[in-house]
Amino acid sequence: MELHSADSLEEALDRLQETGGETQVLAGGTDVMIQNMRHEISPSALLYIGRLDDLRGIAHNGTVDIGPLSTHRMLATDHIVRRVLPALAEAAGSVGGWQTQEVGTVGGNLCNASPAADTAPPLLVAGTRVRLSSQSGVRELPLDEFLLDRRRTARRADELLTGIAAEPCAPGTAEAYLKLGRRSAMEVAIAGVAVRLTLDENDTAVEARVAACSVAPRPFRARATEALLQGSPLDPDSVAEAGLMLVREASPIDDGRASAAYRRRVLPDLLARTIEVCRSRLADRREE
Repeated sequence: MELHSADSLEEALDRLQETGGETQVLAGGTDVMIQNMRHEISPSALLYIGRLDDLRGIAHNGTVDIGPLSTHRMLATDHIVRRVLPALAEAAGSVGGWQTQEVGTVGGNLCNASPAADTAPPLLVAGTRVRLSSQSGVRELPLDEFLLDRRRTARRADELLTGIAAEPCAPGTAEAYLKLGRRSAMEVAIAGVAVRLTLDENDTAVEARVAACSVAPRPFRARATEALLQGSPLDPDSVAEAGLMLVREASPIDDGRASAAYRRRVLPDLLARTIEVCRSRLADRREE
């Protein structure tokens, strides 16, 4: 296997245009190298892009612009992310141990398209759009359209993920990400739920966004569940009904971490707990 290293975006796009179908992009390598050792992938060449500093960093300019080479540790500790995308900070801080968080990147997490990708649900509820660049030009997609299936995305062979733009939490809005695993961190999620919730002065849900991971072939926005929650007073009955709808929208499988039946059983409570965290955060803000 050949290893190539790009010193500029132009060089990386040139390489992908020439050999994209045979080349695997490599950044932190926390997924790619394991998959290669397990013979789950067998590229002819690796293209290392870790030197492309223009693809690293976080800025808040109306949207929160996240460089794909930003690490999980950067997301978990960055003051902008912690303030306006707290669910993403929580998710990034739960990805593996600190060694993984120091080198693993958000772009790699999305492009790997694992059904259990922790950063995907918070980014989905944040209305995230991704930017894909090639020598032919640039295109943007909603993240929900970028993630297609298990380990399959809409990225073309000659394209590189070059931008991630998320909507920050607005006033009167709170969000949270909770995952269920054998441990709170260093564990692939058995199930994960992100919620972004906007309440009016009567504690009625003006807007509710829900996304889940590890309970379907890809992380997904739960649109039917959202529709039930919007306009709801979020009493126990309405939250329970939304939990059952989330189970219907999910399509979990049996694997080494849990059975499909167990995932269905825990989803309603996980949604209810995540909603309650959002409500508590909004209540705390009102008291400040």
